[in-house]
Amino acid sequence: MALESRITQEEIKKEPEKPIDREKTCPLLLRVFTTNSGRHHRVDEFARGNVPSSELQIYTWMDATLKELTSLVKEVYPEARKKGTYFSFAIVYPDPRGKMYKLKEIGSTVSGRKGADDSMTLQSQRFQIGDYLDIAITPPNRAPPLGTRMRPF
Repeated sequence: MALESRITQEEIKKEPEKPIDREKTCPLLLRVFTTNSGRHHRVDEFARGNVPSSELQIYTWMDATLKELTSLVKEVYPEARKKGTYFSFAIVYPDPRGKMYKLKEIGSTVSGRKGADDSMTLQSQRFQIGDYLDIAITPPNRAPPLGTRMRPF
């Protein structure tokens, strides 16, 4: 643990991602929770062994991109297929100092449009097996302007 805390954010970003051979590597079970309100779930909804009811279970790999995950979610939720639908991704992980969870926003995609975060991978954002993925889906008529990140208040 002590060694890990000495690694700076710059050093983490410089680490190249290891290529994953999907033919030889077993996929992981990704537990995804979605909302269609444009806001992420509250972290207290993950407390004491509870999770929100809107769970999707996806088998994927650590090199899965946000765009790839967007496509999988759109297969399940046809209303999210509309051009301009905004997807905000966050990793929900246990707080090492307590029994609570933390939420870290990692990026966003927009249905039908190319974006800067499309090729971002779970691995590049330090996702760990056992973490959850929370996706706030915003319909096109209520989508935030491009280039802005939704921030929890």
